[in-house]
Formats: sequence, C-alpha cells, structure tokens
Amino acid sequence: MLRLLTDGAIDVPDGWDQEYGIQVIPINIHFGEKTYIQNVDMNLDSFYKEIGVNKNHPKTSQPSPHQFVEYIRANFQKGESILSIHVTSKLSGTYASCVAAAEELKGEYNLIPFDSLSGSVGGAFMCRTAARMAKAGKGADEIVKKLESLRAQTQVILTLDSLEFAKRSGRVGTLKAALASVLNVKPIAVLKEGVLEMVERARTRKAAIARTAEMGRELVGDAPVVIGAVHAHDLESAKLMLEEAKKTLNVKESVFAELSVSLAINLGPGTVGLVIYPAE
Repeated sequence: MLRLLTDGAIDVPDGWDQEYGIQVIPINIHFGEKTYIQNVDMNLDSFYKEIGVNKNHPKTSQPSPHQFVEYIRANFQKGESILSIHVTSKLSGTYASCVAAAEELKGEYNLIPFDSLSGSVGGAFMCRTAARMAKAGKGADEIVKKLESLRAQTQVILTLDSLEFAKRSGRVGTLKAALASVLNVKPIAVLKEGVLEMVERARTRKAAIARTAEMGRELVGDAPVVIGAVHAHDLESAKLMLEEAKKTLNVKESVFAELSVSLAINLGPGTVGLVIYPAE
C-alpha cells in the first residue's frame, strides 16, 4: 500500500491525518537565534503568543535532507513506497530536500517526491486524492499523473489584513511596491504557477472577502469544486469567506483549516482565503 507524506506548510484539516494516513514532517521556526520544531515544541497557539512579545521577526526553514531521512526511518517501514507531496518548490526548499533524501534512501525506501506547486489545503486535497486512489488499487505512476493534472486546476486566493508581515518577508511578487505605499488597503494575493503574487486590493475587509470569492468564480466558473476556507488566527473571517464562496461557486464540499506558520509569517495574522480544488 502506498504511504503518504507531506510537510508542515501544507494545512491538513483536522482528522485527515488519521483518516487518510497522512504523515506530516514539521518545518523549523526561528525567532532570532532560537529554533523551534513545528508541533513538537511550538504549535500555532504558542506561535501567535510569541509574535506578540518577541521583537525578532520570525522565519521558517524547510526540513533538511537529514531531517527527512531521520523522519522517514522513524515513521515508515523499510521497503515501503512513499508519495511525498510538498509545498510549491518556488517558495520553499522542502521539495528539494525531499529529492535529496530520496537519493540517499535508495534501496531502503521508494520515496517519490511530488511538487504540488500549491500550498495550504491545496496539498492536503492532493494527499486525499492520492489516498483514495491508492485504496482503489491505483499505482503510484497513475496517481502522480492524476495529481499533475489536478495541480494546474488548484486555485489559492488570499486576502491580507495588513501589509506589515508581507513587507518584512519579501515573499510576494507583483504590486508589492505599489501596495506598500498605500495605507489601510486589503491586498489580494493569488498563487500562480507556484509563485505568490499580489494582484488586487480592496478598501475594506468586507470588500476584500467578497472580491476573493468573485475571483474564484472567474477562475473556475460553474465547475463543481471542493473548497478550503483558510485563515491565520481568524476563524470568524474564514466563516464569512465560506458564506461568500457558497454564493458564487458550485461548492460540493467545504473544510476549514488554519494557515500554517510558514504562511502566517509571510502574510500575517488575519490573512484569510480560499483554496479551490476540483470535486471528485
């Protein structure tokens, strides 16, 4: 049976790790000289507490190839095939670490790295598709081919509550300079071909949430979709986002998920958005 692995920049909804057998390798979180391991010695609650009192802007780093090797040896049986689905390689080195680990583990494990070119719940939806296909008896090659087609159809649209974290992180592309010069706007960012670009702005939170849902409609039309309403420490805004999405999209299923530390660091608390994925 094909096993599944993803990383801590992918937002796995509650319970999916058990239901679909998804293992999650943690990322590293840095505050100044101090390093924490995600969900080992720093969870989301402690992260938000820390950013409230720590003057150092936090950073994250991908699991190293060595961390991959150690994690796999601790959590999988020798000889197993593992499909490892990771956050876009254009924003993180996690996929590259996995590729290096796969080479080191040759003959011990069949580790298959996959670049989601996505993030957040987009990667989790891909993990679920892979789990369902594996359960139906499909092989790794067929599953990877299916995921390659689905990643081009996976949309991630986010609206930020503040520009502060985005300006510090340097991880955003188009319109960064223009947006940085405008106060009290709510930027809207889209993950395009694995790169996060700020593409529009709205004057109010309410308008930004409505526009995010409209942009989803422009991208997928009437196609049946499953959606993730995602947020950085702001569940109430995620609920409003879901309400707007259901008005404009052909939603067959929806989930909530809190954005991982890596996205929260780059976009800031209060970020909220939609991950749109083809319905199976």
